[in-house]
Amino acid sequence: MNDAHYHLVVNHFPIIGTILGLGILIAGIVFKNATVKNVSYVLFIVAAIFAAFSMTTGEGAEETVENFPNIGKQIIHEHEELAEKLALVLYVLGVVSLVGLYTNYKNHSKAKLISFLAMIIAIIGVFLSQKVGTSGGEIRHTEIRANATNKDQNPNTQAEPQEDED
Repeated sequence: MNDAHYHLVVNHFPIIGTILGLGILIAGIVFKNATVKNVSYVLFIVAAIFAAFSMTTGEGAEETVENFPNIGKQIIHEHEELAEKLALVLYVLGVVSLVGLYTNYKNHSKAKLISFLAMIIAIIGVFLSQKVGTSGGEIRHTEIRANATNKDQNPNTQAEPQEDED
């Protein structure tokens, strides 16, 4: 296995974990259930850890695919920039989640405030996750690019000549 393979293995959990964690956190807030909130906090912490793994393997994945046909350095750079922002948000969310676990465990008066803070950060994380996931998918899946053409999808296909309509 190379870094590109490792990156593909670990890069989905930060996205999926953040989305699931947000849903579970909202349920915990609505039902005023600290245990449910704790489950979301654990998911956020694991998502942050996997974000670190994803960032670590991303550089090697970049080196592996950057010179492939129909993959440019610009699209990889865009994905990398978005991923760095998401990773930072998930690291902050992971720390806030650790605080949330602690405040729930101690029945601290700030536990409710921490859960709302985590929810706001998680919403930002979900928004960035969508951007990162899409930009990452566009690296190898040319068919989902906004400016996709038939030639992008199959470089061996020659475009048909256009006829003038005079």
